[in-house]
Amino acid sequence: MGSQIFVRERRKVEKGEKKPRFRVVGVGGGELKLKVKHIRKKELDQIKDATGAEIVMLDAGQGKKDGGGQAG
Repeated sequence: MGSQIFVRERRKVEKGEKKPRFRVVGVGGGELKLKVKHIRKKELDQIKDATGAEIVMLDAGQGKKDGGGQAG
């Protein structure tokens, strides 16, 4: 089994904005390591083509949008 790159769409990026649209959540299998948190689709495709890795798009869900993180 080859490497897998797990990504999800960022929530605070609008269409047409000049910011990377995807968030790298994790990498599994093989020797592939990514040194970025945010990446563009075109860059993901180039990495996939060069390494043979599989891109796994995660469903981030919508949530309640109330900042529902854990209070410390």
